[in-house]
Amino acid sequence: MPLINCIFAETRNMQRLNGVEVAKTIKEQLKEKVSELQKEGKRVPHLAAIIVGNDGASMTYVNSKENDCKQVGFNSTVMRFEESTSEETLLSTIEQINSNSEIDGLIVQLPLPKHISELKVTQKISPEKDVDGFHTVSLGKLLKGEDTFIPATPYGILMMLEQYNIETSGKHCVVVGRSNIVGRPMSVLMSQNTPYGNCTVTLCHSRTRNLEHYVQQADIVVAALGKPGFIKGSMLKKGAIVIDVGITRVEDSANPKGYVLKGDVDFDDASTVASAITPVPGGVGPLTRIGLLKNTFKSYQNTNN
Repeated sequence: MPLINCIFAETRNMQRLNGVEVAKTIKEQLKEKVSELQKEGKRVPHLAAIIVGNDGASMTYVNSKENDCKQVGFNSTVMRFEESTSEETLLSTIEQINSNSEIDGLIVQLPLPKHISELKVTQKISPEKDVDGFHTVSLGKLLKGEDTFIPATPYGILMMLEQYNIETSGKHCVVVGRSNIVGRPMSVLMSQNTPYGNCTVTLCHSRTRNLEHYVQQADIVVAALGKPGFIKGSMLKKGAIVIDVGITRVEDSANPKGYVLKGDVDFDDASTVASAITPVPGGVGPLTRIGLLKNTFKSYQNTNN
């Protein structure tokens, strides 16, 4: 069910799409489902995460996922490896998790050290436990419109559109960014014959000429290019819906942390034009983690129903 209007924050007739509130609502729904499983004496869903090295952002993200699992009642396991861990050791660990019937979902936090192939690692994860949705099987099924695990960030965006009951059918969606994690799957999802799809989609990227021309035609803009503040209000159609996927640490000596988090959209400028927009932080980010939880629950259901 869509969220009630009271969570909308209005600024200049603009809706601030609050990912934190949406995530809270969906967590409560998952928590209730897990509670029912416990009442029935059943095993609860279990998400495993692997992190290699000591990257601060990665460690923070994995810790957040672990906390999310606790909040909804999932079991969680985090396996931490040194930066020097061999590719063979990592692949062997993934094999062990693949064969563990008590674990429903597995994620390997990216990026990995340079001596470890991200391709080999993502393809080693069993498609049945690929809750990140990065495996070739998962992406192939997505392209064909078959039931599969949707990559977590695009899944989170779909949940945002659904919870705010944003009309997408017949609209022109411009996706800026062509990564296999966000841009490509998002372009496919928005074009599919689904309740929050049915868009005409333009996929832009770093080699797109006259990028501003395409963005200005968009009813819905999904910005996922990794350039802080790139999308300005002057690039948007009046009343456009703007989904900002980017999140970059930008140095700021005035901030106690020494940095601030910026999205790909100049929020203040774009807010004067957009009809709805996601902030950074607090927009798509929380829902990316919810996408992982939902996929893990789906995996659990696939093997326990």
